[in-house]
Amino acid sequence: HSPPEPPPPPLAARAAPGAPRALGVLVRRYGDFPAAEDAVQEALLAAALHWPAGGVPDNPRGWLIQAAVRKLTDQYRSEQARRRREDVAALRELPAADVPDRDDTLILLFLCCHPALTPASAVALTLRAVGGLTTAEIANAFLVPEATMAQRISRAKQKIKSSGEPFRMPADAERERRLRSVLHVLYLIFNEGYASSVGSDLQRTELAVEAIRLTRLAYRILPEDGEVAGLLALMLLTDARRAARAGAGGELIPLADQDRGLWDREQIREGVALSTAALARGLLGEYRLQAAIAAVHDIALRVEDTDWARILTLYGMLERLTGNPMVSLNRAVAAAMVHGPRAGLDLLDAVACRLAGHYRLDAVRAHLLELAGDPASAERHYRAAAARTTNLPEQQYLTTQAARLHTRHDRP
Repeated sequence: HSPPEPPPPPLAARAAPGAPRALGVLVRRYGDFPAAEDAVQEALLAAALHWPAGGVPDNPRGWLIQAAVRKLTDQYRSEQARRRREDVAALRELPAADVPDRDDTLILLFLCCHPALTPASAVALTLRAVGGLTTAEIANAFLVPEATMAQRISRAKQKIKSSGEPFRMPADAERERRLRSVLHVLYLIFNEGYASSVGSDLQRTELAVEAIRLTRLAYRILPEDGEVAGLLALMLLTDARRAARAGAGGELIPLADQDRGLWDREQIREGVALSTAALARGLLGEYRLQAAIAAVHDIALRVEDTDWARILTLYGMLERLTGNPMVSLNRAVAAAMVHGPRAGLDLLDAVACRLAGHYRLDAVRAHLLELAGDPASAERHYRAAAARTTNLPEQQYLTTQAARLHTRHDRP
């Protein structure tokens, strides 16, 4: 049941995972966040131009850092109003090709969650600088125009620069204050990787893997924090299903139809162990509850073995804790599985005004209407959902569901 090996990514794409580490090196060395990020982006463009012809260097990250330092030094030299920086830059030697294997990404993550920034700006900046998302992708996640998001990110970088904060891990008290924002950022990065919000790919594996890596770093520093452990467990339990989520042509396969033999049982074991331990630590938080829900799904060897009553209880607790309408949407599905589709549809009606226009509301309503025996209405809502989603595999799946129902109820 092993899935076929995916083709290797384009040469330039292989440079992207090293970008946050390169950015961390430049910010540590020069203390200029906006200029450092611009230099790293130019280095990535240079990689896209040179690597296809010359091949990937032995040390891609070292190559990126050297290229970015040269760009940054050239920029300083071209700014006549900053001659003092030019003199300082001229004295700085370029890093050796074998750059020390020091990962500053987690420090960069905490820096992006600076207290001078609003939570929305901190999330946007980190998704840009650490997660590697484009401004357009971040704007889509926040449902704002791309130009608005570009301005938000630019202002955030300038605020960090003007704060003069040294590039180092915050002290314990300050680290605790920033942790909630850091976890939220990691959660968003993982979600964008596991279920891409835009484009032709169902998932962006490199983002999900990077989010897990960063969360492991946070867990290593804060092993007793239940929410850090819960978030790591949630990511592992969700990512364990990755190989079964798409067919040979990249088409979406819903949870109920997945080949569970393709699920990563080692990740599931680790995630369940983390989740179980985290649930015993103090008051329950949102990530621990989500991890517990994911664990119930993952331990069911067959879809019919799923303990939906347990899931419904956990979603009820999560809904009371967060008030998140997306949680209410998922709770409606669980209620339908336990008490019948009408119970789920009633819960959808209660939350519909808070999710008006979101494709997932129509998609869930279509699913429940189909279960309730109303294929015509289900088809209509599947088509409405397909028209609103910005991810091509999801759109194709929803359109296929609508066509299937049209064929069924249009027969004489």
